[in-house]
Amino acid sequence: MNGKRQKTTTQQQQLLLTFAAEGRDEVPDGPVEGTVPIAADLSTESPTSNDKLMERICDPLNFECAMARVIANGGAPGVDGMTVKELEKYFERHAGRITNELLSGTYRPQPVKRVEIPKPDGGVRKLGIPTAVDRVVQQAILLVLSPQWDETFSDNRFGFRPNRSAHDAGRRQGSCCADRWQP
Repeated sequence: MNGKRQKTTTQQQQLLLTFAAEGRDEVPDGPVEGTVPIAADLSTESPTSNDKLMERICDPLNFECAMARVIANGGAPGVDGMTVKELEKYFERHAGRITNELLSGTYRPQPVKRVEIPKPDGGVRKLGIPTAVDRVVQQAILLVLSPQWDETFSDNRFGFRPNRSAHDAGRRQGSCCADRWQP
């Protein structure tokens, strides 16, 4: 450090005093004056609370759609060496076992293959490549959860959402100040 003390805000002081009064490793017993209790609003947090999610994820039609997406995306094989072209035959033989493992909670994804991709600036980007089967399972989960959860997100959030991109976020941000900005 450079020897200068950082300015502590009133809220930080209240928090420090609260924890100091309660003991070093304990959380406060109840609400402290001037603080707001943190609690999730379950009505907005979990749109899936009463659904039979794993049954929907394991539905044969859902797996079929997930497999079609993985095959369309292509991609390199994972640690097991299986290509996406081999998926359909594999699932014909093993879909029942995969479904049983998912429903019983015993399904275990395979390790992820580590690959380094060269960057234009000379560095490398490290990628993790799941097996083709694990990608189908991930896609099946995404197909069920995404529609339910996406509708609970703020309209101003763009990261990792269907039909939204960083470019969309930039366009929205730029729309309010594009007339003021000159390149």
